[in-house]
Amino acid sequence: MILTTFLGALLGAMAIGIPIAFALLISGTALMWQLDMFDPQILAQNLINGANSFPLLAVPFFMLAGEIMTVGGLSRRIVDFALALVGHVKGGLGYVTIITACVMAALSGSAVADAAAMTALLLPMMTAAGHDRRRSAGLIASAGIIAPVIPPSIGLIIFGVAANVSISKLFLAGIFPGLMMGTALWMTWAYVVRKEDVKPLPRKNRQDILRAARESIWALGMPVIIVVGLRFGVFTPTEAAVVAAVYALFVSTVIYREMTLSSLYQVFFNSAKVSAIIMLLVAAAMVSAWLITVAGLPDMVIDLLEPLIDQPFLLMLVTMALIVLVGTSMDMTPTILILTPILMPAIKAAGIDPVYFGVMFIINTAIGLITPPVGTVLNTVAGVGRLSMDDTVRGAFPFLLAQLAILALLILFPDLVLVPAKWLY
Repeated sequence: MILTTFLGALLGAMAIGIPIAFALLISGTALMWQLDMFDPQILAQNLINGANSFPLLAVPFFMLAGEIMTVGGLSRRIVDFALALVGHVKGGLGYVTIITACVMAALSGSAVADAAAMTALLLPMMTAAGHDRRRSAGLIASAGIIAPVIPPSIGLIIFGVAANVSISKLFLAGIFPGLMMGTALWMTWAYVVRKEDVKPLPRKNRQDILRAARESIWALGMPVIIVVGLRFGVFTPTEAAVVAAVYALFVSTVIYREMTLSSLYQVFFNSAKVSAIIMLLVAAAMVSAWLITVAGLPDMVIDLLEPLIDQPFLLMLVTMALIVLVGTSMDMTPTILILTPILMPAIKAAGIDPVYFGVMFIINTAIGLITPPVGTVLNTVAGVGRLSMDDTVRGAFPFLLAQLAILALLILFPDLVLVPAKWLY
């Protein structure tokens, strides 16, 4: 009855168009009524405490760094450097997209921001070169979802807070799987582009490559600083977010000099707006998470999954299948915040490494960003690229299969996540 009340209130509120943050508060209130413990003060206290978290300070600063990166010219220089390296090979612009996605993922941590920037920069170039517009948009969308996996990842931060797992370890564990996702896209693009009759761009000479490398070195320096700083304990993930924002601001205003005072205001406004949405979601979800714990829902889930507790592989299959289903109809942040407190006790009872599960969870929810009907990244690419949603979905389909194959491979062989992660720790 408790589970029915919670899910009924949540899904019912979402079905009539109430924003997810308020739907979470409604489901929490319904659960309090069911438990006969309704008290507005407790609701308000848990709402405030949900956002009162030092690690969550990383979210607005990484969002700010991502906005500055786009406006301040860092993204464009990364694209120019990738063009100089591989733009001359057959399908080179697709490889440029994948390289750019991996580098930008290490700068912003936001799939939507990266996908929007790459669509604006690369989709016109790919279309002008003769590439199929739908397939190009699908590649850009599929490459954009690498951002939540490679650090600094907003999704990993939220999971770490919700599951009480080390965010630094999650960051380091996400590097290799994120690169595997990029490799899968590279191989898929190489297969699909061989049928296209596209003339590659002229080969850049050594001087052009060195010039592009010299201009992009400041942009490429930021992910190195973040990863090295986390690896050697120079700063925490929250402090890394501040370093990233200050570094991006310095490079944009002093080195590249492409950011003006007027654009700086818009950058702060945009990052504050998105951060406020995320923080409200987190705060509302923490209310539900507290009530879920009080109501004993995790124990019910453990009892339900008890036959699988002694079989971690099957438990991972079931949980990943559940997350895939939820991810098709819900955005990444609410999926993390709703399912994490419910599933984590069962995961720990089965002896599954929480860091491994966290990375798999985020990969799964990232794939949900390019699955209809919600598909936030699909909608972003379709909007910026002025395509229909159906065309974008069809273009993304082969790349979606490639990302699902990586997910299946990591379920079959957990050491592909755990061994590189332990080395980086």
